[in-house]
Amino acid sequence: MRLTANQPILIVDDDPSVTTSLGLLLKQAGYRSHSVSSPAEALAQIEKDEFQLVLQDMNFSRTTSGEEGIELLRQIKARKPDLPVVLITAWGSINLAVQGIRAGASDFITKPWTHQQIIQAVNTALGLAAAQRKHGPTPTRAELDQHYDFGLLVGEDPKFLRVLELIGRVAATDASVLITGESGTGKELIAGAIHRNSHRRDQSFVKVNLGGIPAQLFESEMFGHVKGAFTDAKTDRKGRFETADGGTIFLDEIGDLDASAQVKLLRVLQDRTYEVLGSSQTRSVDLRVISATNRSLAEMVAAGQFREDLLYRLNLIAIHLPPLRERSTDIPLIAGHFLENLAKVYRRVGLTISDSAMRWLRNQPWPGNIRQLRHTIERALLISSKDTLAVEEFGLAMEMDAHEESRDSLPQVGAMTLDDMEKAMIVKAMRHYDGNISKVAEALGLSRAALYRRFEKFGIKS
Repeated sequence: MRLTANQPILIVDDDPSVTTSLGLLLKQAGYRSHSVSSPAEALAQIEKDEFQLVLQDMNFSRTTSGEEGIELLRQIKARKPDLPVVLITAWGSINLAVQGIRAGASDFITKPWTHQQIIQAVNTALGLAAAQRKHGPTPTRAELDQHYDFGLLVGEDPKFLRVLELIGRVAATDASVLITGESGTGKELIAGAIHRNSHRRDQSFVKVNLGGIPAQLFESEMFGHVKGAFTDAKTDRKGRFETADGGTIFLDEIGDLDASAQVKLLRVLQDRTYEVLGSSQTRSVDLRVISATNRSLAEMVAAGQFREDLLYRLNLIAIHLPPLRERSTDIPLIAGHFLENLAKVYRRVGLTISDSAMRWLRNQPWPGNIRQLRHTIERALLISSKDTLAVEEFGLAMEMDAHEESRDSLPQVGAMTLDDMEKAMIVKAMRHYDGNISKVAEALGLSRAALYRRFEKFGIKS
């Protein structure tokens, strides 16, 4: 989304070839610009004129520490707190860019940049600035529905309305969005709503559960592979990024990425380029990135488990979904919505929930949030032959849920790693089939070659 404004964009760089190139590029995109070559000139200029954005380099002398750029950024934000600033830095100085984001920069671009990167960063920064200026009293649900497609999102609680308002304000931009919240709060639905209300609505919406992709398959799944790239690559495969080109990619369970996958993802999000596994040809991609997690990425950064630069790249906009227990006034609406849909599925037209049962539902803690509420309503519907579901049916449904949890034979979370569990299952299968490799491989869904590789990995004697 490109905004039109009378104010120019200020370019700050001591290299005349860079300022000339950027000026021409912005002009072609419909923006006016003004260039200066030093921090002193930049500060004087922003005091004199009004600008809609600053595009600044990080170094203005022979030193390459970037301290001049950080200091200029701090002084600009001190004078003009609402003026968006986009930094230009070298790939090897990502830590410097992170410092800049902490100091108030809207975004950063790494060298060598492309025309598409510059324009996308400028458009996104201006779009977010415009969205933030629109902030006011929270509109009603009816007012939101007049302007946006929120048809799949149910609720009128003030906390939920604030989420919807934020979605509406940022959907039109290309800003990356990080959705946080407990499991079952509806993060995927929120991602879908952002896509439906964006200018990419007619393009692909690709959902990727990163927690379900083994580390060794990350590149193949995300970037694709060519025939012969590895042993089992019988044909070319299109990756998720290529499938999402032009649209939106939703990266669920982003906190489950290991360190090597984080580096690979950062590069494609930064440069919008990637290489198909087994090919040396660089491909470009144009998409919006929405990610989600039920983990605290800030805590993971502090523990050294998640890259801070990747967090900033994903987190231009943060949307936190409140748990169901904090929006209990929405439970009757959500329950009614689920009951209506399930009644159609099971051909039980005319089903209702008694008043006492609805009060009971509102008073439950719902640790599994909306997902648990839906499962409970479905179970109650299946248990009862009556047209009005009562407390008894919901109580039985909840007891079934508790029994299923007690039958869970998996170890406690944190007690074993996935490698530990995989090794234990291989050893168990070997004992069960008395060392018959073919039967073990078939039972585990592996080829014999893949099973032998795991023997080597885990030190298992065949």
